[in-house]
Parts: sequence; structure tokens; C-alpha cells
Amino acid sequence: MTVAAQVKQTIASLKGTKATLEIFSNITQEQANRELLIKNTAKLSNIIVQLEQRVKTLEFEEPQYKGL
Repeated sequence: MTVAAQVKQTIASLKGTKATLEIFSNITQEQANRELLIKNTAKLSNIIVQLEQRVKTLEFEEPQYKGL
């Protein structure tokens, strides 16, 4: 498995985790827990954006990895 494929797989996993955190934040009754989940969801969003930018860089530097 190439580095680009591993990063894409990681992004997919993080998106799933983000969705789970969003669901938990919607059903959580305690405000403190809800705020913590929302904060961590935002952090994950930033990480996902950074990794997606890294994939673009990888694909630009190594065109053979594009689309994998």
C-alpha cells in the first residue's frame, strides 16, 4: 500500500470518527460533555483538512499515486 493510499484510508477513518462524535454531541445531555465533543469534532475537521492537503501534495509530487 502506498503512502498516499494509507493517508486516504486514514482520512476516511477520521471522517467516520468525526461523524460518530457529531452524533454523540447531539444526543449527550450534559453541556460540558457536549462542548468537549464539539471541540474535538472541530479539531478532527482541521486534521482532515490538513491531511487532504497533504494528499494533494503527494499526488502532485508523485503523479502515479493520483486516484489511488
